[in-house]
Amino acid sequence: MDVSALTAIDVHVHVQASVRGPAARHERLEAMSDYFRAGPVAQYTVPDIAEYYRSRQMGAVVFAVDTVADGDAPGRPSNEEIAELAAEHGDVLIPFASVDPARGADAVTRARRLAEGWGVRGFKFHPNLQGFFPNDRAVYPLYEVLQEHGLVALFHSGHTGVGAGTPGGGGVRLKYSNPMHVDDVAVDFPDLPIILAHPSFPWQDEALSVALHKPNVHIDLSGWSPKYFPPSLVQHANTLLKDKVLFGSDFPVITPDRWLADLDRTEIRDSVRPLILKDNAVRLFGLGG
Repeated sequence: MDVSALTAIDVHVHVQASVRGPAARHERLEAMSDYFRAGPVAQYTVPDIAEYYRSRQMGAVVFAVDTVADGDAPGRPSNEEIAELAAEHGDVLIPFASVDPARGADAVTRARRLAEGWGVRGFKFHPNLQGFFPNDRAVYPLYEVLQEHGLVALFHSGHTGVGAGTPGGGGVRLKYSNPMHVDDVAVDFPDLPIILAHPSFPWQDEALSVALHKPNVHIDLSGWSPKYFPPSLVQHANTLLKDKVLFGSDFPVITPDRWLADLDRTEIRDSVRPLILKDNAVRLFGLGG
């Protein structure tokens, strides 16, 4: 990846469709598009995403979310498909994988195989969907694989649009996504690069504290329009955390075009924007050569 040719790196992009079959009906995506007022949202394959971001001179971190409850539904992209196709579009795409910790020992086996044979650069965890506390010691063997291979752990944090407004929240429990649970992980795995995804409402101050206190913890700004960022997040992004905050959109429910347009409605300093949009990700992922 020639980062000099890119204007930004979006660290939070979801792959929703496989190239190897018809797109599955994605009820969660439909509900989330309503929640984000995004209108109908297309299901993008990896090549679709590559074309979309290449046309904008942007890079993107791409992944799906593995959940045991969903199984291997037809039309859902596998970790291997995402990694293989991202490698074909390595000028703009960085592949992450996802394994549900509920898979137990098999999760560790899958993670090691993906780390050693498929070129993934990190793993996405969604504690709400996967139903686990990040600091559950049962998950630690999985983190050991990531730390051993220098991979990034990306944790959903805070509120989620998944299940929002549906009966019982679609069975999604918010308690798992308090960033303070990730603080334990940062203590016990000090060499594991960690990203707390999203402004962590209603635990924004907790997320800022963890990122300030733990050198290996970063924050991505996906899942929210920048015009809604709380003042404390803007203040820290401009100052103490300017080297640890990352651009992310949550594509396709929030597009980078919408996110960047709304960034102009914030008080994020001009001097800090290049760090957030690209430079911090280049350093975190070791893309600068």
